[in-house]
Amino acid sequence: MNAKSSLRSQLDPNLEDRARAIRDALRDAIVDRRLAPGTKLSEAEVGTLFDVSRTVVRDALQMLAFEGLVKTERNRGAFVSNPSTEEARQVFASRRLIETGIIAAAAERITPEEIAAFREHLKEEARYRAERGASARRAEIKASGDFHLMLAKVAGNQVLEKFMDELVARSSLVIALYGRTGISSCGHDEHDEILNALEKGDVKKATHLMLHHIDHIEADLDLSVAEARTLKDALAL
Repeated sequence: MNAKSSLRSQLDPNLEDRARAIRDALRDAIVDRRLAPGTKLSEAEVGTLFDVSRTVVRDALQMLAFEGLVKTERNRGAFVSNPSTEEARQVFASRRLIETGIIAAAAERITPEEIAAFREHLKEEARYRAERGASARRAEIKASGDFHLMLAKVAGNQVLEKFMDELVARSSLVIALYGRTGISSCGHDEHDEILNALEKGDVKKATHLMLHHIDHIEADLDLSVAEARTLKDALAL
């Protein structure tokens, strides 16, 4: 991108909004595991699918690269990040550190109304688990990740919330690449137990359950590689 194009993109709110919309669509496809790790994200193809210039596409890809969901390689282009086994371990090590802090903060702030909202969310998770098909599995995985994001929001720390958003997205990438079962191992029962402990104000038990829960998710990983899909099919355009 030349300086003039970059400046125009930064100053034009319409272009910025379109770049964010493309970022969100690609991000959803990555997190929902419709785009496999290593998938090439051609600027020309994305631009054609969304009817925008390559400058706008480049801005969207840069946003995703900042989140760690996309990697750009000189003279090769952009690809969905393909985390190594060491990076996968680091993602879950980070979650252990951050989510224990989130549990402690959430326990002090959570309200009966928020508990009720969590209960409704767990019903949604259970409904997706009872359904069959790839779309139901993707919905279940997203709902499972949303449980952790809801806890981060209750904690009342926007920095932690942003970190969790990135870690949940990266976890989806790792599970897509290394997941043994191909479905969510983020169990509804474990979420329910964590919520019960929070409702009782038992921070020690909630923390123990969260660490066990993260261990459970990580234990479901191996070196399997997800089947790649084309960009057009993954975005359903």
